[in-house]
Amino acid sequence: MKKFFRIISYIKEYKAYMGLYTLFISLSILFSLFSLSMLVPFMDLIFGSSELTSVAKVATQNTGNLKDALYGFLQTNIVKYGKVYALGWICFGIISAVLLKNLFLYLSFYFLAPIRNAVTRKYSKLLYNKILQLPIGYFTEQRKGDILSRSSNDIADLESSIICALEGMIKEPLNIIGIIIVLFVISVKLTLFVFILLPLAGLIVGRIGRSLKKQTNKAQVKWGEIMSQMEETLTGLRIIKAFNAEGRVKKSFFGLVDEIFLIKNKILYRRDLASPLSESLGVIILCCVLWFGGKLVLNGEILSGSSFIGYVALFSQIINPAKALSQAVYNVNRGVATLDRLNEVLEAPIVVEAPANPIELKGFTSSIDFNNVQFSYQDVSILNNINLSIQKGKTIALVGSSGAGKSTLADLVPRFHDVSAGELLIDGKNIKSYSLDSLRKQISIVTQEPILFNDTIAANIALGKPDATEAEIIAAAKIANAYDFISKKEDGFNTIIGDRGSKLSGGERQRLTIARAVLKNPPILILDEATSALDTESEKLVQDAINNMMQNRTSIVIAHRLSTIRHADEIIVLQKGNIVERGNHDSLLAQNGYYRKLIEMQEVK
Repeated sequence: MKKFFRIISYIKEYKAYMGLYTLFISLSILFSLFSLSMLVPFMDLIFGSSELTSVAKVATQNTGNLKDALYGFLQTNIVKYGKVYALGWICFGIISAVLLKNLFLYLSFYFLAPIRNAVTRKYSKLLYNKILQLPIGYFTEQRKGDILSRSSNDIADLESSIICALEGMIKEPLNIIGIIIVLFVISVKLTLFVFILLPLAGLIVGRIGRSLKKQTNKAQVKWGEIMSQMEETLTGLRIIKAFNAEGRVKKSFFGLVDEIFLIKNKILYRRDLASPLSESLGVIILCCVLWFGGKLVLNGEILSGSSFIGYVALFSQIINPAKALSQAVYNVNRGVATLDRLNEVLEAPIVVEAPANPIELKGFTSSIDFNNVQFSYQDVSILNNINLSIQKGKTIALVGSSGAGKSTLADLVPRFHDVSAGELLIDGKNIKSYSLDSLRKQISIVTQEPILFNDTIAANIALGKPDATEAEIIAAAKIANAYDFISKKEDGFNTIIGDRGSKLSGGERQRLTIARAVLKNPPILILDEATSALDTESEKLVQDAINNMMQNRTSIVIAHRLSTIRHADEIIVLQKGNIVERGNHDSLLAQNGYYRKLIEMQEVK
């Protein structure tokens, strides 16, 4: 039950709906039991049992017993109108009870539906919001496919588990309790005998469910790996084909599919055992009841024949709820395993936290200062004792070999990461004191790989300024040298560019990202190797667009092509997380150090 209440706690805000569900399912069970109980007077009437007459006599004494009152009503109608008329009342009672049972059953489902959909809505929102909050470094350690699996398969599993748990752990126990109460009313002695057998069956069935959580978790992990490989295959299909790697990736993917096949078989073997086992145990117990109760009836110790048949009919109804209850135990274990996987993401620490009392950064007026800044990730030192001041309106270039820490240094400015030691100041105040929203409003970023979305050209340009007018979007496109190719498209700025801008060339995609940065119109620009992946012609167009954009702005430029940063106000040379040289192009050449070697390797003259 502890696991059940843990699952239910995640939908506690819908307790009103849960209460209504419990009310209506209880009424449905009540009328279901009433319709079944009507079998006893029906058989007494059909087979002419003396019990109907004897009970009816007792009813005239106003005992308050429901059975006595019902039999008295039937006997009165038999005397006045005959047995067929009384039979009609019994059939009318059964029909009414069944109709009411199904009405309340529908109402219970009606109030269960919002809970079902709320689970998907709540966890989709929670997970997506958490993904947006988590630092970029978190996703370097995670498989993208695993995150996608958690946000799709795991949420669907959780919805199914919670609903099945609600139905199984609320409806079925109520059903079983209701039946047992009626059985006690019919015969206390026979029901006590049943109580000796039922716990033994419950113990056997319960052991099956407890073994399922571990296997369920394994299956979900494998699904994450399958989603990751599928995503990588779709992204890298050109390379896979070019290197004749179809056989290798197929072998890897098929291996994962085979593994999950075996795991899910084990899960289904255990799960599917619960239902036939509970039914078999139920039939064994039923036969024991038939033997023990039949012996009592034959010896004249308890019950009439019709009451015993009604008792057996009611008791047989315990089998299906018991099967459903055993299935619910499985679903609870599956739900707990799913929750654990979702919580791994939802409870992941947010390293970059918003300040408790944030200051609004309304504009950039002075400088960006790195004071003895250090940054480490998972105990690996990436930046060491960085001291750097970037004055407003200046262009600072970061150069060095791959892994030197250039991108990490730039990522500290928009707080994609936080410094491990030292401090980073903007206009003399620690960057951590500003609200994240106001800080990032002052910054635009153009990355090496153009990040675009499957939307219109206009929507992609207006990403940072959704209320931009058409004239503003066109002006930004012209500054980015993008207007000419956009105007040649059949739908112009309303052209859908495909997944990641797949309908555009590399240069066109990059110019759109520059237009996006221009439209946002921030005082600070970060350009992360924005031209390194382009051909010569595209590079010229993009570089001209970048030069237009950089006017009157503070720029941090990361470059591998050193020809693009010759005119930077200061060039910072990084090596293994340390600043090893700094100065303008001419002074660095004169130092005859690492920068000059880089220049000579690229044959820049």
